[in-house]
Amino acid sequence: MKTSMPQAFNIPIEATLEVIGGKWKTLILCHLTYGAKRTSELKKLTPGITQKMLTQQLRELEEDGVIIRTVYNQVPPKVVYELSELGQSLRPVIDVMCKWGELYIQGSTENQASLNM
Repeated sequence: MKTSMPQAFNIPIEATLEVIGGKWKTLILCHLTYGAKRTSELKKLTPGITQKMLTQQLRELEEDGVIIRTVYNQVPPKVVYELSELGQSLRPVIDVMCKWGELYIQGSTENQASLNM
């Protein structure tokens, strides 16, 4: 977890958004639900993200305890990221977000009505 002073939240979703909010974190977590990935794999899977931003987002997710960073002692160094147990608990949230997005993209009135899940 973050080493800084815990933030006070007005409602619980603020805590969720603090951890997974933003454009990139949710995409990174979505890719990691399919298994451990190296930094280069995540970069390829996330078009538009800069290396600096990817590194920053990975560090924040690791600091929040959502992902685990494993460094293998070899040449060249190998670093792998995977969901922690806490990160695994986000799977249902990510699954619902994906389903909502699919229905939204399809855009039909019938699908829009089923967004109320």
